[in-house]
Amino acid sequence: MGNLSPETCVCFQTNLPIFKLKESTVRRRYSDFEWLRNELERESKVVVPPLPGKALLRQLPFRGDDGIFDDSFIEERKQALEQFINKVAGHPLAQNERCLHMFLQDEVIDKNYTPSKIRHT
Repeated sequence: MGNLSPETCVCFQTNLPIFKLKESTVRRRYSDFEWLRNELERESKVVVPPLPGKALLRQLPFRGDDGIFDDSFIEERKQALEQFINKVAGHPLAQNERCLHMFLQDEVIDKNYTPSKIRHT
């Protein structure tokens, strides 16, 4: 069985010269947000905000709602993930991290990348 976790559409707009694209739209799963958070914690001096909690209880069988596909849950999580990414992308040190650029602007995240800093061009 494939991964059934819902994807979040991340639409990014910026006027910061450090980003190669001024607008981008990518689809990300919760695990991608976890990856970004872990990379930033490991590779930078950024104090990374917490992610919204995992939806473990919503994945239990025999629930009375749609679990992780419940509209209200999806909307709450979307808002929390948006707050997370706005805080991270707004941090000057995080803006230099290659992992953030990949997360926001690359269709597919290369999780075998070599961590590095992005320099203003």
